[in-house]
Amino acid sequence: MGGVAKVGGLGGEGAVVRGLVCACDEEEDSAYQNSDGGEKDAGLEEAAAEATGAIATAKGQLKVNVDPSFARLVLAPRLPEFLAKHPALSLEIIVRDRLGDLVGEGFDVAVRFGEPEAGRLIARKLLDTRIIACASPAYLARHRTPRHPRDLENHECLMFRDPTTGKPFDWEFHNGREIVDVKARGRLIFNDLSTKLLACVAGLGIAQSVEFGLEDYFARGELVQVLTDWAEERYPLYAYYLSRHLPPAKVRAFLDFAIGALAARPSA
Repeated sequence: MGGVAKVGGLGGEGAVVRGLVCACDEEEDSAYQNSDGGEKDAGLEEAAAEATGAIATAKGQLKVNVDPSFARLVLAPRLPEFLAKHPALSLEIIVRDRLGDLVGEGFDVAVRFGEPEAGRLIARKLLDTRIIACASPAYLARHRTPRHPRDLENHECLMFRDPTTGKPFDWEFHNGREIVDVKARGRLIFNDLSTKLLACVAGLGIAQSVEFGLEDYFARGELVQVLTDWAEERYPLYAYYLSRHLPPAKVRAFLDFAIGALAARPSA
């Protein structure tokens, strides 16, 4: 998946430090603290509580902006566990394929695939997943199995639209230090990963996708990986939030939940 999409922040100059997108001015703090009424006072209360050794309680409303695959595969199945652990917390979940403006839209935290851009957000890496190519047994029975990435130029490729650029993702394949760009073409372009994978299961072409979420397709025999020697490109999953200092208890609770849920997956 060449030309890996970067996730847009909120603009402004910043610096990437140890995987964090850190602001270089103090406007971020006031923008975050004032984005939800009493957030500033709540943050001060939590800091005071923790200074005395008390554990701050996650409470109030948490508004999250999450990637569709994360929402379907990780968040939804484990919501009962999260809500039971935090009975004073309510949750609003917005599922979409773009980050947007966390401050302007009132989000507390976001979860997105792709490399972060320097800006006014803290970005915490949650996961690295491989980029792989796959097809259905039915498709491979009708067409010659590709042995080299260049062979894909003679196959029907299922394209996926980059929400950042509006254009289909470029395809590239990594094997050690060698990177091969492929002029992938296809009659079908998708903006929803689940729909693209169902089309792949139906035998409509070869797909390039993050490995995250493909485990069940492989286990059921609906898809098989191709070009296994050319699957060394990685694609990250990040959580984003706004405060450079101690995040609110409700944000920390969600981050802990996300890390634990991902760690519990077989492919994590």
